[in-house]
Amino acid sequence: MFRAFFKYKLVILYGCSLAVLLLLMRWLELRFLILSHTQDVYNGAIALIFTILGIWIALKIAKPKKETIIVEKTIYLQPEKEFILNQTALTELNLSTREMEVLELMAKGMSNAEIAEKLFISLNTIKTHSSKLYEKLEVKRRTQAVEKARQLKLIA
Repeated sequence: MFRAFFKYKLVILYGCSLAVLLLLMRWLELRFLILSHTQDVYNGAIALIFTILGIWIALKIAKPKKETIIVEKTIYLQPEKEFILNQTALTELNLSTREMEVLELMAKGMSNAEIAEKLFISLNTIKTHSSKLYEKLEVKRRTQAVEKARQLKLIA
């Protein structure tokens, strides 16, 4: 093995010297590149530092504080009272039986088409009953009619 080394000693010496020379040239090329673009390198370094700093601050600020608070509280429910129809309001408003049926079905969340199907009457009749209800209750919308009827204790 050592004989082969001595035999090719010059080849190995030239190869190593060429490798060192190539390494030196690459180092000088890199140094020249850095020196000629110094301002760009500094700007890039500063941008990188501020980007990392901005991300770190954003994560610190945006991270919610995780704190679980368990509150035990006794809730007293009042027993539901039996619904009593307000007859005086019913007579004052002069609501018909069919209008009351439509109002109750409105309160259950049914559409006009569903109410018409359930009561076996046409959709136009339901619309007429609805508009009469709105007039008598002095409201403009279905939700307002239901809310006012509940306040007047016409529906449960």
